[in-house]
Amino acid sequence: MQRGTFQLMKSVNKSIILNKIRTAEPISRAQIAKDTKLTPPTVSSIVKELMEQGLVIESDSGQSMGGRRPTMLHINKTTFYIIGVDAGPDKIDAIVADLSGSVLTRSSSQLEASLTNETFLTHLKKCIRSIMEEAPTNGAEILGIGVAMHGMVDVETGTSLFAPNLGLTNIPIKEELEKEFNVVIKVENDARAMALGEAWFGGHGEIDSMVAVNLGRGVGAGIVVEGKLYHGAQDIAGEIGHMTIDMNGKQCECGNRGCLQTFATGSAIAARAQELLQASEAFKKDEAVKLTGESVYALAKAGNKMYEEILVETGGYIGVGLTNLIHLVNPKKVVLGGGVMNSAEFLLPSIQKTIDQRALTPDAKHTDVVVTSLGEDATLLGAVSLLLVELFEGV
Repeated sequence: MQRGTFQLMKSVNKSIILNKIRTAEPISRAQIAKDTKLTPPTVSSIVKELMEQGLVIESDSGQSMGGRRPTMLHINKTTFYIIGVDAGPDKIDAIVADLSGSVLTRSSSQLEASLTNETFLTHLKKCIRSIMEEAPTNGAEILGIGVAMHGMVDVETGTSLFAPNLGLTNIPIKEELEKEFNVVIKVENDARAMALGEAWFGGHGEIDSMVAVNLGRGVGAGIVVEGKLYHGAQDIAGEIGHMTIDMNGKQCECGNRGCLQTFATGSAIAARAQELLQASEAFKKDEAVKLTGESVYALAKAGNKMYEEILVETGGYIGVGLTNLIHLVNPKKVVLGGGVMNSAEFLLPSIQKTIDQRALTPDAKHTDVVVTSLGEDATLLGAVSLLLVELFEGV
């Protein structure tokens, strides 16, 4: 779908009605009018346009309340599809999903070790083109492409300002993809995209505030307030990974010392474990051992107390960061995702214990902290939701 058509849909399809159908389907025209306080002729007119655009369909009649049985309305989830992309730092993952978030197909492409802006964009375009050609969309139109990018992102221009793990700056993602595919392109920081994906697809119900924290190669967070992402004045809201935990700690890649990221990433966990291993008797028996975040978890799960204690300690550091976040934002729920949370059985009790010890009030101590149910698809579905927000709520 070309960008101009998408803008027309936004102007015609009043978000209040479209969103009402999405959240309450199946629903009748009369019930929409009653719930939204819009006049029945207005509702009928807009619903007609929605049906002409292919976004809404009618189903079998609903239950009669004494007169003619009403015709029920649904979102037509398969008329359009969205491409969601999780870009970097090691690979590009992409999915094609319908309007309900159901994944039709997926692909993945490894990134080479040394990239320029041009080669990164070439990889990105190739991955998107490939999945567009392979997707079993049965003639459905592409609504747009959402890109979740690690690092600092200028959301307005769709530019990756700084991708630290790739060592790249000022990548014009939106501009280049619009030229290549001529559809709506949305680019967002990966942690914030993940937060939006949780709000749409995580099964958390209607909560007014939520923070999602992504713990993997880096640490980032997204703040969702009343269904909207909070970006801050300069688009850096949610950079929890660069919250100082220890002023005299190790130097972070950002240049500061003691950032949460220096304690809570997979590589940070592995580094602390390696230091303990080298100081232990076990290391003298096998000096070739090279630990990773995954192997630390495997060793802890196998019953090795030293590695279990490292993960429990890591949970404490994360808990301190989340306590600070709770005091600052006071969200109803905190959702944790990313590869580090594969060790949730060791991390989560320690996180919750730390929050309970440090939070200021009884209610704050009991802030709901959970692990994402979306698994590795959390960020990809977040990329998809960037377009859904534009469609359903962006008029």
